[in-house]
Amino acid sequence: MTGSSGTTIGPTIHGSAVLVGEQAVLIRGPSGAGKSRLAFDLILAGRGGQLPETTLVGDDRLFVTPFRNGLLVRPPSELEGMLEIRGLGIRRCAFVAEAPVGLVIDLDAPDAERLPPPNALRTTILEVELARIPVASGFPPLPIAIAALTTIQGCTDWRPATDCRKKSG
Repeated sequence: MTGSSGTTIGPTIHGSAVLVGEQAVLIRGPSGAGKSRLAFDLILAGRGGQLPETTLVGDDRLFVTPFRNGLLVRPPSELEGMLEIRGLGIRRCAFVAEAPVGLVIDLDAPDAERLPPPNALRTTILEVELARIPVASGFPPLPIAIAALTTIQGCTDWRPATDCRKKSG
């Protein structure tokens, strides 16, 4: 099967993805971990100005494909523009057909630590190495996702805080 960019569509994974600026955040985790909720929260954070423009890529199931030096993610056609919102059901919203992945967030990650070692902040999918944030079970993922998207070099470096340049002491 071929995607809109002319790339071959690869295997599917269980997850959600949101385009934040120019790169997608791929959200993985077990059933019920909050993947759809985090996707919706990221979309709302974009609308609220906490992040650059955000758009749904896909929810529940995604195709992942190595492309150039990265990984593309796209929704299956039958799930395009659909997002599960707990308490409301399946809702339609704006979406993009595909996006390059810039960050992977693993919910309910057994290796999540307060100060993770550098190797825990990387993952490999289909031989493509990507930035990763492991989030512990019971820990709210949105604040750490926003922190990752606004502070990790190579991810969305959108609004640098001017007060971070001041010297302390």
